[in-house]
This record gives sequence, C-alpha cells and structure tokens, in this order.
Amino acid sequence: MTAQAERGGDAGQEVRPGYGEGRGALLEAAVRVVVRGGLRKLTYRAVAAEAGVTHGLVAHHFGSRDTLLEEALRWCVARSVETSSLVPDSGRLEDFAATLADFVAADPDLQLFQYELKLESSRRSELRHLVDLLYDAYRDAVREALACLDVSQEMTDIVFAALDGLVFHQVTSGAPDRIDESVAALRRLLAAHRAQASPGGVGGASNDPKLS
Repeated sequence: MTAQAERGGDAGQEVRPGYGEGRGALLEAAVRVVVRGGLRKLTYRAVAAEAGVTHGLVAHHFGSRDTLLEEALRWCVARSVETSSLVPDSGRLEDFAATLADFVAADPDLQLFQYELKLESSRRSELRHLVDLLYDAYRDAVREALACLDVSQEMTDIVFAALDGLVFHQVTSGAPDRIDESVAALRRLLAAHRAQASPGGVGGASNDPKLS
C-alpha cells in the first residue's frame, strides 16, 4: 500500500485504519455481513468489501474464518453486557436491565448476529461450542447482577431465559414499550423473591423503593 493511500489519498483509494481501530471495524463488518446474508456468507472477501479494506488485512488480523467468527461473537456479547445495564452501576434492583430496550433498538444487528449463530448451530454441530460460550457469558453476567442485587442465584436461568426471550421478541417484531413493561414486571418478581428469601420468610418486606 502506498503512503498516499495510508494518508487517505485519492478518492477510491483504500484507507487502512490503525491496528486497534481496524480490528473493531472488521468485527463490525463481519456482524453486518452475517446479519444480511447468514453465516455462510461470512468470508474474508465479504468482510473486506464491507469494511473497505483488502481481504489480506482480514486474514492478517484473524488468521482463520473460525477465529473471525468467535471474536465477532465475543465482541457482540461484551457490548451487549456492557450497554444493557444487566449489572447496574447503582447496585439497585430498579435499575436492573434499565437500558435493555433502548440498547436493542439502537443496534439490533448485535442480537441478530447471535441468533443467526444459534440457528446455524442446530444444523452444524461444530458451531455449538460458540453457542455454549455465548450462553455461559450471559449467565455469568446474570449471576453477577443477581449477586449485586442480593437475589438468589437459583433465579439465574429463569432471569436469563426471560431476558433472552424479550430481546428475541423485540428484534423480530419491534416493541420496546412492551419490553420495558416486561422488564419492570421481572424486577417486581425478583423483589418479591428476594423479600421471601430474606430473614422473616414469606411476607418479608423489601427495603427497595417501589419498583415500576
């Protein structure tokens, strides 16, 4: 690549991003390719075309298609956990998953990519370990949230399944208001469960403000 191209050069010339910036851009491009055409369309050339770079640059960053797929998945999961308030900074139950609907609405491709992978894994057993990785990451995030909120870990799978279903509903039909209402209902269930499990048992009162 010429120095002119690296600086921006003439129109139509490739602009090669820095290493860190380029890696993130390639992962975003991989997600868009899969969302638009499915996992079978994920190739170095397709990602390179989407990102506006050479396919050799994609190979340089990831080494194999499998590595590209796994890193794109990890990137999606990390962004999902960080921006959905699963573990609220406030440590308050009423803030649990407070930004979930807005986050999904702002970037549905992150979730659609993960659902594409889940569906394809039912046809290709070699992908199932990636789905296990995905589920383990989300369960870990839910466990961390429940520990932070002083809610029993026995609720982990129930909470995870509820959130997973709500996200799927939103990306396939679009209804953020309904998601917000359902998450609020989930918070109330968790508050009731926490109160029941606290010293004093059934009928114990929660110290949280009213959840809505």
